[in-house]
Amino acid sequence: MPALKRYRLFISHAWRYHDDYVRFINLLDEAPLFEYANYSVPRDDKFDKMSSTALGEEIMGQIRPVQCVIILGGLYVSYSDWIQYEIDYAKQMQKPIIAVMPWGSTVTPKAVTQAANIIVGWNTNSFVSAIRDYSI
Repeated sequence: MPALKRYRLFISHAWRYHDDYVRFINLLDEAPLFEYANYSVPRDDKFDKMSSTALGEEIMGQIRPVQCVIILGGLYVSYSDWIQYEIDYAKQMQKPIIAVMPWGSTVTPKAVTQAANIIVGWNTNSFVSAIRDYSI
C-alpha cells in the first residue's frame, strides 16, 4: 500500500475555546486513512507574552509552510482581530481557507464566509474531504 499523503495544516484557534480546538483535532486524529501535521501553536507553547508584532511574525511563520488554513467559525466573534490577521495573511499567500461552521450552528461570521474557499459542517468526512480537495 502506498504511503498516505501528509497534509500540512494551520488550524486557527483561541485558548479560551480550547475544547472546540481539541474536539476538532481529535476528529482529525481519528479520521481513517488521513495524516496531517498541525502547524498551529500547541497549548503548552502559547505566545501570550509576546508583543503584537512578534505574535504576527510567529503566525506568519506558522502559515507560510502549510497547504491549507482552517478557521473554526465560532471563534471569530471573540478573536476577530487575530483571526482576521490569519485570514488576510492566508489570502496574501494564496492558501486555501476552509471554514468549519460552529457545532450546532447554521450561521458562520460574514468575514469568514467571504474569505473561505469552502464552508463545511462539523463532520469529520466533510472537513477531511475539503482538506483533500483544497490543499495546495
